[in-house]
Amino acid sequence: MSFRRLIALLAVICAALAATAAPAAGPNWTGTVTVTPEGSHVLGNPQAKLKLTEYVSYTCPHCAQFEIASDAPLRLGYVSTGQVSVELKHLLRDPVDATVALLANCGPKENFFANHAAFMRRQREWMAPLAVASDGQRQRWSTGSFLARRRAIANDFHLYDIMERRGYSRPMVDRCLADEAMARRIAGHNADADRLGIEGTPSFVLNGVRLAGTHTWEAVEAQLRARL
Repeated sequence: MSFRRLIALLAVICAALAATAAPAAGPNWTGTVTVTPEGSHVLGNPQAKLKLTEYVSYTCPHCAQFEIASDAPLRLGYVSTGQVSVELKHLLRDPVDATVALLANCGPKENFFANHAAFMRRQREWMAPLAVASDGQRQRWSTGSFLARRRAIANDFHLYDIMERRGYSRPMVDRCLADEAMARRIAGHNADADRLGIEGTPSFVLNGVRLAGTHTWEAVEAQLRARL
C-alpha cells in the first residue's frame, strides 16, 4: 500500500471513530442549588422530570435515618443525571427543631444541604441533652427574647460546636439565630404541609402529589423508578 493510500485510509478511520464517539457527558446537577420564592432549597435540575419534596424535622429520628440511607444513592443515581430534583421543606415540631432549622439555613444557599446533613448525621449526639434537661433549661427555651431563646437552645445542645466545624464563627451563628424573617419563612412550610394533609415526618411529595405511606428510602426509590 502506498503512503498516500495509507494516509487516506487513516483519515477515513479517524472520521468514522469521531462520528461514533460517545456524546459528551451532561452536567452533574448535584452542585446546583436554587431557592424557591417561599425560601426552601432545591438540589438539582430545576427542570427535572421528577420533583421530589421532602418534609423533615430535625428532632425526628426517622428523618435522620432517611438522610443517611438516601444521601449517596439519591444524589448519584437520580439527582446527578438531571432527572430528579430534591426540595427540602421543614415541618417544625418544637423550639429545638425551629432553632436547628435556622442554623441549617444559615449562610449562602450552597451551604444548606451540607448544613442539613451535618445535623441529621449527628442527631443522636446533639439531641442527647434533651433527655436530661432540667425544668429551668426547658423554661429558657420558651421565655425571653427571640434571640435569647434560640441562643439558650444552641448552647444547651452544643449547636455552636457543630456550626464551628462547618466554618461558622459564633457571631455568624448569632446573626442567623436572630433572623426572625427567616424563621417566619421556615414556619410557612408547616402551612404547606397542612394543605397537603401531611402530619408526620419524613413525608414526601412527588410532582405535587403526596406519596401516602412512603417514609423510607426504599419506598421513595420505588416511586422514582416507577416513573422514570
